[in-house]
Amino acid sequence: QVQLVQSGGGSVQAGGSLRLSCEVSGLKDCKVDVHWYLQAPGKEREFVSVLENDGSTSYAHSVKDRFIISRDHTKNTVYLQMNSLKPEDTAMYYCKARTYGNAWCYQGDAWGQGTQVTVSS
Repeated sequence: QVQLVQSGGGSVQAGGSLRLSCEVSGLKDCKVDVHWYLQAPGKEREFVSVLENDGSTSYAHSVKDRFIISRDHTKNTVYLQMNSLKPEDTAMYYCKARTYGNAWCYQGDAWGQGTQVTVSS
C-alpha cells in the first residue's frame, strides 16, 4: 500500500521561500505520478503541480515560474520548492500519489497528511 509522509511548510513573509517534501513508500514496482494540491480555508482543494513518472511537470497558472517540483529517487521523495510566496498562497498543502503500470498498481489515489503554509504580508 502506498503511503505518503509530508514535511516542511511553516510561516514566512511575502517574498520568502519554503520547501515541502513528500516521501513516498510502498511503490512495489509501480509507476507513480505525484501531485501537489492546496486548500485554503472554506475553499475546495485545487491543483498546484504534478511530476509524472516520466519526469514531465505541469503547474497551475497561479504558481508557474514561482514553484518548482522535483524528485530525489534515492530518497523516494518529491519536493515542492515555493519561491516569491504571496499571502494568497496561504493554505494547507497536500501531496497525492497515483500509481499505475503493473496490475497490482491500480490502488486509487493516496494522500499525504497535509502541511500548513502561511504567508504574511
